Amino acid sequence: MRKSILLLLALSVSCVTLTACEHHRTFGEKVRDTVDPPKGPIERAGRSVDRTMGN
Repeated sequence: MRKSILLLLALSVSCVTLTACEHHRTFGEKVRDTVDPPKGPIERAGRSVDRTMGN
């Protein structure tokens, strides 16, 4: 029980820190989204996380 609560707390803290970062898309990212748009919410979220992490 305690491990699951700590895991949930750690997950919520990491999600909050990712959403707190405001990222302005670069020209290259805008072009990529226009030429090859994300095909669904999962790919859109993946690109957002990659851009936030700087990969």
